[in-house]
Amino acid sequence: MTDAFFHRTLSRIEAERAHRLTIDMLAAWGRVGAPLHAGRDDAILASEVAGLRFANPVGLAAGLDKDARAITGLFALGFGAVEVGTLTPKPQPGNPRPRLFRLVEDRAVINRMGFNNGGLEAALPRIARARRRGVLGVNVGANKDSADRIADYRSGVARASAVADYVTINISSPNTPGLRDLQHGDALAELLAACDQARGRTPLFLKVAPDLDSPAIDAIVRAAIDNRIDALIVANTTISRPDLRSANAGEAGGLSGAPLAALSRQRLADFRTASGARIPLVSVGGIDSAEEAYARIRAGASLVQLYTALVYEGPGLASRIAKGLAERLRRDGFARLGDAIGAG
Repeated sequence: MTDAFFHRTLSRIEAERAHRLTIDMLAAWGRVGAPLHAGRDDAILASEVAGLRFANPVGLAAGLDKDARAITGLFALGFGAVEVGTLTPKPQPGNPRPRLFRLVEDRAVINRMGFNNGGLEAALPRIARARRRGVLGVNVGANKDSADRIADYRSGVARASAVADYVTINISSPNTPGLRDLQHGDALAELLAACDQARGRTPLFLKVAPDLDSPAIDAIVRAAIDNRIDALIVANTTISRPDLRSANAGEAGGLSGAPLAALSRQRLADFRTASGARIPLVSVGGIDSAEEAYARIRAGASLVQLYTALVYEGPGLASRIAKGLAERLRRDGFARLGDAIGAG
């Protein structure tokens, strides 16, 4: 499964069908144990975040493998971490189709999937038996029709903690009405306190939206530190619309990919300033090269995640970024990845 195959074949197929086929192929590769990623990670890339050892800082963002069907195959692509989900307590179909749109001219995607997944109960056994070559995160959310969303998160964190290396609380999707309200005020404090009690000893990450102002960022940082959140993932898709050229630019939903890069860089800087480097940051949004990943690390990211760039750059991207990061660290005289975090 080469990058050329992706461009020749999958790009000609309707976006959501191509997504399903990709997961099917990766799941099959994982089952037969085929080596998609040769060699070991360069030792200079190793780091520790939240007590977890990452062989390299390049992670897969949640959303690609929503039902945790292709964990082994995804690790074989060279990711230092794979985050599956978003998983909700009960299965749900998500929003009506079509709901996933390529913006080829902009190297972007708009989605309004709506946490479509088969539920935690079905995914947990797959997560438990998957072969891992890195850190595995499980991203949890609330059901759209839930009468008590905090209870959904508490349940999701408690159940996922038994099989995950870390659990991510996702309150940043724009595609579940009212979900982002949990990023603010008393609701956020109550949510984080409940999840802290539910997680046992498993590290807990919080994924936030890029569409936040300075007071909201300051409040999130305070609440995260007060409730022992181990890292912040900055950030999810945006409901804002920079200048776009593609025919699908007017579709509703969250925008990801190259046009998100500038906003993601700014929010990384904002959260770094607000936190005073007291909490690790995971940068996601518009990362499509080793140069961009390196810039995020030098700007204060302990780890990076990508997803949309795989659509345009192919499955070899994670390995290329990891190799490029090692080259840049040595070029600039760093002995290890941790020395470069915030050095820019």
